[in-house]
Amino acid sequence: MKKIILLLAICLTIFSCKNESKTVEPNAEDTKPKIAYASFGKEITDTDALTAERMMEHYKNLKAGDTVNSKVKGKIIEVCSKKGCWMTLDMDGENQVMVKFKDYGFFMPLNAEGDVVINGKAFVSETSVEELRHYAEDAGKTEDEIAAITDPKFEYGFEADGVLLKK
Repeated sequence: MKKIILLLAICLTIFSCKNESKTVEPNAEDTKPKIAYASFGKEITDTDALTAERMMEHYKNLKAGDTVNSKVKGKIIEVCSKKGCWMTLDMDGENQVMVKFKDYGFFMPLNAEGDVVINGKAFVSETSVEELRHYAEDAGKTEDEIAAITDPKFEYGFEADGVLLKK
């Protein structure tokens, strides 16, 4: 009887110590390539970001003073050459959006270019002549180009709290 119990204990020990490896097949969603981004401001992701063309549909329905929370993909046209405190994005080849950063809390690299995802509030505003001249000066425009600014501009704006810059 002792031999049977001893044999049973040895068998249980051998089977319980069996090192079994499980293989997991990759899920189609997991194999989707990840895009590398440099993050500025609030941590955001690129999921659910609107295309620039889709965002322009929203902009066209806004009046001066209206805002809408959104996340948008766009392409950088220009960045402030002094501090990186603003940037302009191309929306559809015809329209641009002036992006400023919430509470002046972060800045973009001066040489930033390419695709970005921005999160925050979209709005439509009228920009004064003085502010337009200030932006032209920051962008390094000539005195003649700055002096040629005489009318206020109705423009699309965005206050970003987070930005992802594609690496």
